Amino acid sequence: MKKLGFALVGTAALALAACGSGNQDQVNDVELNQPSADLLNEQANQAALDAANTAAEANQQAADMNAAATVNDPTDDEEQNVSGM
Repeated sequence: MKKLGFALVGTAALALAACGSGNQDQVNDVELNQPSADLLNEQANQAALDAANTAAEANQQAADMNAAATVNDPTDDEEQNVSGM
């Protein structure tokens, strides 16, 4: 039984060693598909700018809605002016 276990462990070790040979072509292909750091920074900056513009537009819309909802209450003098009655 010890010989069988040793043979299985040895076979598994050889198989794993053969699989992990590190194909350089595959590594280069992966590197080619990655965007550059400058491109990632540009995209991040654009996303931040878009978020800031969206927030500014939302704030402006909220301010416009508050301004439209403001009720123009008459002053005390206008309320007391009953001469037209």
